[in-house]
Amino acid sequence: MTNGQRADRDKQLATAQRQQDLATLVEKLGLADHSSIRWDILHQALVDISHSADQNNEILEFLGDAALRLAAAEFLQETYPDMAVGEMAAVRSQLVSDRTLALLAKDHNFGRYLKISTSAAGDRAGRSSRLADAFEAVLGALYLSTHDLSLIRPWLDGHFARLTDTIKNDPARQNYKAALQELTQAHSKQLPEYTVEEISQRHGDPERFYARVQYQGKLWGDGKGPSIKQAEQRAAQGAYQQLEPLIAANSALPDSPAL
Repeated sequence: MTNGQRADRDKQLATAQRQQDLATLVEKLGLADHSSIRWDILHQALVDISHSADQNNEILEFLGDAALRLAAAEFLQETYPDMAVGEMAAVRSQLVSDRTLALLAKDHNFGRYLKISTSAAGDRAGRSSRLADAFEAVLGALYLSTHDLSLIRPWLDGHFARLTDTIKNDPARQNYKAALQELTQAHSKQLPEYTVEEISQRHGDPERFYARVQYQGKLWGDGKGPSIKQAEQRAAQGAYQQLEPLIAANSALPDSPAL
């Protein structure tokens, strides 16, 4: 066997293995019928730009973002026809958030199928963002396979239902920083104040930043996270959960004093 023949054989084996891996992923998504899937496009959806500057998932991610928003909107309109448009928009923003997509991608072990460069593999801080992008790209590939949502809604609706139930039962809509601001402004027209410090120099450390939030000169919450935003959200969550029942009780009094 010549070197060229050996290279051709290795390429064919790698292609066959890749398609088998992708078929496993599709089965995990709950799509029993593989006949309409474009495997070449699905493969591209799971190629990060760090792995290939030319053949990567950027365009599919762009398309998948639109397909995801449409799928979420259809699901909410069909399942909750009496939901106000404003609430529907707020719920959808959570369903399609990068945080939600990264968690779903982790649940389905997308990291096993995503091709990335060696340097990107060592970037723990960027992992969630890459998984969220890959999730959208896979939706883009599934949409292009049929030019409709028939390969998307059957497995994504179950996740939408579970997540929507959680979001609807969360008074802060999982955005505690915004909820805390609304709560404190309504109570006294004062805003909470945040202080953040970097407590670790290690890139990708899940507790790299430490945030504290004060209201009316008193500390109400603190939290750690891999980014300033996430640390502040966790601090705001602790503050909201303490302040909300106190302010609710306080507002029932004729004169609402400082807390």
